[in-house]
Amino acid sequence: MRIHHLNLGSMREIESTYDLAPANAVCHALLVETADSLVLVETGLGTDDVARPGELLDPDWVALVEPSLTPAETAVQQIAALGHDPADVRHIVLTHLDVDHSGGLPDFPQAEVHLMAAELDAALAEGPSLRYRTGHWAHGPRWVTYADGGSPWFGFDGAHELTGLRDILLVPLGGHSRGHAGVAVRDGDRWLLHAGDAYFYHRELSRTAPESHPLFDIVQLRSQVDAELRLANQARLRELPEEVTVVSAHDPWELAQRLPSRT
Repeated sequence: MRIHHLNLGSMREIESTYDLAPANAVCHALLVETADSLVLVETGLGTDDVARPGELLDPDWVALVEPSLTPAETAVQQIAALGHDPADVRHIVLTHLDVDHSGGLPDFPQAEVHLMAAELDAALAEGPSLRYRTGHWAHGPRWVTYADGGSPWFGFDGAHELTGLRDILLVPLGGHSRGHAGVAVRDGDRWLLHAGDAYFYHRELSRTAPESHPLFDIVQLRSQVDAELRLANQARLRELPEEVTVVSAHDPWELAQRLPSRT
């Protein structure tokens, strides 16, 4: 198994709260090469978003995050640049269906799309909205949903092994959205957990002095559906053992530490 870390959509430039250089917020995604297919974790902003932002994206969201809308940052172009056929993406795993996580779905119409059932229910009930853009699933994705239940995973309850996949789990991390989840990928004797929007800034996971980011907080606090649950899940993330590496969706300094791709 090989894991690539990708940025599927640069957004407005932000400053760090200490001595790191300013950087553009990102849409951090994973491309996982398995023995027989490609698995895309998150889809960022897609080709339709880039070509027709006025149709696909909410104008208030665009004004807030200032997406670059660069064709070369879409998943299909980055996968092709790595030497793969985008049609080989047979599975997509989503932390949730927010606009900047689901925009690339139409670019992979034959892929099975794995997510929590509560998230799909919320998106279908609430969209179109600032966060849920119904054009991202108007093509009729091949949804594979997971309800309550599952098994414990490093202190989290209800983790699901994904249908048709090995060594990739959905781990409920509620609070940001109704069915928000992390995606855990076994990497040899370690795990990589993509925690989506369970946190926005790497210093939030400090065990000694957690610190949020004032600009990311604007998005984080306005979009959360359950603050108590979100904070409780952040606390659990801080207690994960050393064999679990955690990444989030939008922190550019965190993504920079993961580039280039690794095996």
